[in-house]
Amino acid sequence: MIEAINDCFHTELGRDDSVLVMGEDVGRSGGVFRATAGLRERFGEDRCVDTPLAEAGILGTAVGLCMAGWRPVCEMQYDAFAYPCLDQLITHVGRYRWRTGGGMEFPLVVRMPYGGGVRAPELHDDSPEAYYVHTPGVKVAIPSTPADAKGLLAAAIRDPDPVVILEPKLIYRTERGDVPEGDYVVPLGKARLAREGTDITLVAYGAMVPLCERVADQLESEASIEVLDIRSLKPLDEDALLESASKTGRVVIVQEAPRTAGFGAELAAILAEKAILDLRGPVLRVTGYDVPYPYWKIEDAYMPSVERVVDACRRLLEF
Repeated sequence: MIEAINDCFHTELGRDDSVLVMGEDVGRSGGVFRATAGLRERFGEDRCVDTPLAEAGILGTAVGLCMAGWRPVCEMQYDAFAYPCLDQLITHVGRYRWRTGGGMEFPLVVRMPYGGGVRAPELHDDSPEAYYVHTPGVKVAIPSTPADAKGLLAAAIRDPDPVVILEPKLIYRTERGDVPEGDYVVPLGKARLAREGTDITLVAYGAMVPLCERVADQLESEASIEVLDIRSLKPLDEDALLESASKTGRVVIVQEAPRTAGFGAELAAILAEKAILDLRGPVLRVTGYDVPYPYWKIEDAYMPSVERVVDACRRLLEF
């Protein structure tokens, strides 16, 4: 996945001279995960910019760059490091098109690694997607495959509106797959059917998608499991969600984020409003807990596991 992201940057910066990358250690170091490796050498320090350790300053500068005609891509080094820039995002980034009556596009991208499972210290493991989805004017996408990591980032860079890309660091180097060379765009607003099935739909995004595929493998002798990768949280592909729910009649939603007011609750509400007559049981959620992300010694107890999702599937089959 990290190689696909780097490939996307080389393609997009080569395609459009107005695209630049900025963030902490993105230049000389090539980023802490090497996502921006080689960009400074190829495109120069004006298009791959090392910034101070100041997230609010990074995004505030990007706002001005957008207004001057650039298409900045901001890297927040880790998910929870980005909270100081929420003021800029909510107060300015999400509102400028509205403020100008549609007269100004705002092609700004914020990308960051997110999620746990890598034994990282505090403030390196949050799953903050709900903050961004709840912000009007901002689009949100989360890849689960290398190809989608490249295609969704390319779509975000080319989009006229601000987009937040959350990249699951757990699968940065563990998920492998073919990635198209050159120009490759995955449209925002389209879900991906990761696996077809007939008995239960598992709905997930990010690192929870391969986990759900492992659940499908484990339950193969008991039920036919469909796995729907949301991948674009906003805009959301409601049609794909409702079609899958109609086909299987049973839905389990899996998210790493805390349970209360998480994105899974929005998905469940949509199903309750628009698919209630197609459902053969309640919509179940397997989530993180309503606590700060724990230290690494007990993070396995916090994150959704194959066992927890299997248990939810069996309870739903027995309903």
